[in-house]
Amino acid sequence: MRQLLLISFFSVFMIAAATPVQAQDKSQPWLPSLITETPQQGFELAVKLARKGVTSTQSNKEVLFRERDKYSNNAVDLMMASQVIALHYQTIAAANNYWR
Repeated sequence: MRQLLLISFFSVFMIAAATPVQAQDKSQPWLPSLITETPQQGFELAVKLARKGVTSTQSNKEVLFRERDKYSNNAVDLMMASQVIALHYQTIAAANNYWR
């Protein structure tokens, strides 16, 4: 369980460093569809799903930031983060009929 949480934590920070923080409109769903135009957009959605899973599980940002150093320098934790994204990507690809 610890490793799964660490994977999720990594997923949040992997993108957060490159993405500006924006206010989210709570009246609009953040996931209107799994359908994407391209595999690249599908991958980006998979990363977003992984990040959302982390923030839904651990809403305390102080804890998220405190734990970052522990998992961001651990090869096993980083590979497990990739596994979470890959599972989401697999679901999205199937929903998009593998972009055929």
